[in-house]
Amino acid sequence: MIRPVFVFSFQLIITLASTLPGLLFAHASPTETADPGNYRAKLKMLGPGSHLQLAPGEYRDGLPIQYLSGTAQAPITISGPDGSPRPIFLARPGLNTISIINSSYVTLRNLDLDGQNIPVDGVKCEGHADWAHHIILEKLRILGHGNNQQTVGISTKCPAWSWIIRNNVIQGAGTGLYLGNSDGRAPFIGGMIEYNLVLDTRGYNLQIKHQQTRPLLPGMPDAPSATVIRHNVFSKANGGASKEMARPNVLVGHWPITGPGSTDRYLIYGNFFYQNPDESLFQGEGNIALYNNVFVNRFGDAVRIQPHNDTPREISVFYNTVVSAGTGIGLVRREGDPAYPQQITRNAIFAATPLAGFSRGGNLAEGYQAAGKYLRKPFSPLGQMDLAPLQAGVKPALLDIAGLRVYPEWKSDFDGRPEIDRFGAYAAGKLLRWLPKLEIKPALPLVTAGDEKANRGEETSGTNNASAARKK
Repeated sequence: MIRPVFVFSFQLIITLASTLPGLLFAHASPTETADPGNYRAKLKMLGPGSHLQLAPGEYRDGLPIQYLSGTAQAPITISGPDGSPRPIFLARPGLNTISIINSSYVTLRNLDLDGQNIPVDGVKCEGHADWAHHIILEKLRILGHGNNQQTVGISTKCPAWSWIIRNNVIQGAGTGLYLGNSDGRAPFIGGMIEYNLVLDTRGYNLQIKHQQTRPLLPGMPDAPSATVIRHNVFSKANGGASKEMARPNVLVGHWPITGPGSTDRYLIYGNFFYQNPDESLFQGEGNIALYNNVFVNRFGDAVRIQPHNDTPREISVFYNTVVSAGTGIGLVRREGDPAYPQQITRNAIFAATPLAGFSRGGNLAEGYQAAGKYLRKPFSPLGQMDLAPLQAGVKPALLDIAGLRVYPEWKSDFDGRPEIDRFGAYAAGKLLRWLPKLEIKPALPLVTAGDEKANRGEETSGTNNASAARKK
């Protein structure tokens, strides 16, 4: 049974992430403008409530976000215009383009980063920093950071908490997002990663590193929290490394084994994971809730829950649609592990090996080619591929939903429609509002039961009107 404290924590982080930007901008100061010739001087004058609007042009001297601190009520904002053209920051040898050190309550928006194939990172929370918290990265376009697999689009190498990474495009990087450090001593805590498009990376689209015992820092959360990964598109259809350098699209490492953070959790939902010729689409350990996602890998495996630096602990995998030429969902436990609460249920899995390490009960688990029997257009190209179930699909047995209610948007399918009587990520019998493709997933409004009822009325009315017209 999930501990009740998570109900509050999960819902709180979603609420804060949704409302925080509006609260922040309500207290913004008048906007100051800058151009490539004077922006570095103006950066030094930024304080709580400052908004620096950058003019379009080429910026060749980087963007140091160092020792800048806004407040929750008055953040610092640095942005380009909402339309095109936008400011373009060109990478320089030996220096990361956006370098963050000991800064907080800073928003960066509407900027382009061109790595010029130089081995430097796009956005880097530097390893010699003490911390960086309440950073928002929004609507950045990060290109040309593929010099090698260690070149990263967005990287945090110091303790980082309460970040929002939203609506960004990262294409062709060595690694898309690398959050944390390889030794586990730069924890990424309570983050929100949503509505991003990450594609064609050599290594991971996203990796969040495992965590050792957390340092004691002022303001660092010590209550249970969640890192949310939702409504992103992760693709390794092109450009990935092979053999021993191959990496999953997304890998999440464990939380601290004991002490603050040990009961934290990943909430991973509403994402589209697409193609990986040499590795799985997702790999994870620790405490994970993985639900309402779509996984398509025509080359190999989809989901691996397995030991990496620790072991799978509290695991909930439900309402996912998986089409995979290899293993659909695999669970590997470490020998001697206690009986952690783990459930894999209500998934629609079409794979050469639908389930490994867990019983098929409670899932629709069939062979890879059987997807054509149950789903509308599972083998069509992107933009036409429709993984919603056919009307005549199998009806699931009754589900004990008590353990699922703690998760935000748990009953809203991939398309934002409420339905708990289903296998997989989609409700049956609905016209989809977005067919998966390699673009930022649109923010689809959640459909309420009342909306569904009204829509059914309109459809019935439209049918009746059409019938009357034919009779005339």
